[in-house]
Amino acid sequence: MQIGSTPAIVIRAATEADVPALARLATELGYPAHADDMRERLARVRDEGAGIVLVAAGVQAEVLGWTHVVERLNLEESPFAELAGLIVADGARSLGIGAALLQAAEAWALERGLSQLRVRSNVLRERAHDFYRRFGYVERKRQIVFDKPLG
Repeated sequence: MQIGSTPAIVIRAATEADVPALARLATELGYPAHADDMRERLARVRDEGAGIVLVAAGVQAEVLGWTHVVERLNLEESPFAELAGLIVADGARSLGIGAALLQAAEAWALERGLSQLRVRSNVLRERAHDFYRRFGYVERKRQIVFDKPLG
């Protein structure tokens, strides 16, 4: 299923065959992931209808980037889409791949009647902030994230 494309890449839904590349790219961005863990996560996203994972595939079908976009339903606000992750391989940045993935995520949200796409980005990722601003995203607030291991 082709979702979108640029002259050199095709944006499509992630498949089982993409799992090693998904894990490699997540690790490259600083979120270490083993292929077995990524396989399980991708299956859960699909099985539970937790959005869609899209990949940008190059002319030789190599995965150059991916994004995961989800619908968020919160009591305090209207439903919206959220970019749960967007990553482009280090050697493939500034080639339009991130823009193509972002455009595909926006199209996915619009197809579901969602009028807003939210992006959260680590405060240290200034290059990513500039990227999102170029596409009309506006910083709305800053947060602190708290985690607590359970069990």
